[in-house]
Amino acid sequence: MNHSTHFSLSRVAAMVLRYVYLLRRSWPRILELVYWPAMQMILWGLISQFFVQHSSWLAQASGVLLAAVMLWDVLFRGHLGVSLPFIEEMYARNLGHLFVSPLKVSEHITALLVISLMRTSIGLLAAALIAIALYTFNVFEMGLPLLAFFTQLIVMGWATGLGVVALILRYGLGAESLAWVLVFALAPLSAVYYPVDILPEMVQPIAAMIPASHAYEGMRTVMFEQLFRWDLFWKGAALNILWLAIAIWLYLQAFARARQQGSLFQASE
Repeated sequence: MNHSTHFSLSRVAAMVLRYVYLLRRSWPRILELVYWPAMQMILWGLISQFFVQHSSWLAQASGVLLAAVMLWDVLFRGHLGVSLPFIEEMYARNLGHLFVSPLKVSEHITALLVISLMRTSIGLLAAALIAIALYTFNVFEMGLPLLAFFTQLIVMGWATGLGVVALILRYGLGAESLAWVLVFALAPLSAVYYPVDILPEMVQPIAAMIPASHAYEGMRTVMFEQLFRWDLFWKGAALNILWLAIAIWLYLQAFARARQQGSLFQASE
């Protein structure tokens, strides 16, 4: 079969549309897009309200806590938005059929990133509206820095998601649990709710290699000091480029191996 060798936006759009249709046909999936962001916002909003009433410093910090919760969800949703659609294809034993078509690997990756962006944006918007309605906290007042933090965190989510996909291709659906475990394992070192210097000195260099830690440090600087630190932004951006490049390379290597072994048509453990 003579497949086209050029990158096709129409094939990417077709894959994105396919994932959108899968969402539309399942109300639990649609509910899940907003359920967890909403529940986290309500829970942490109530905690921050308690802080407001009992400490002047924590009253100032409550907005930072809510912003951190929302931006953590960006990372988490970005990660799941890449890994879960792939896992669903594996369970449906549909992955091999997709690549019998002219669909290229690069087009499939692009489609996964696009649907991840769509799902994450819906979740963030839901959480932001709840924060405005219940706690009079508007994360959008952060302005353009919010876009910078959103971009850095979702790109890191894409990198970890593709890394998990590569492991699933290599080791089968037995590695599926990593889709849930990996991001939470990185959370303590990402300094979501506290500065990096709170961490033990021996692990601070490890935290410095995680893109999210620079995004959260930058967020706290913006909210406490009204200062956007470009040094943190560029460090995070450079790390994200490195992480994403490694993740794509791992995915391509695992995909090539799976295609060679004929395991794309299998969903074995």
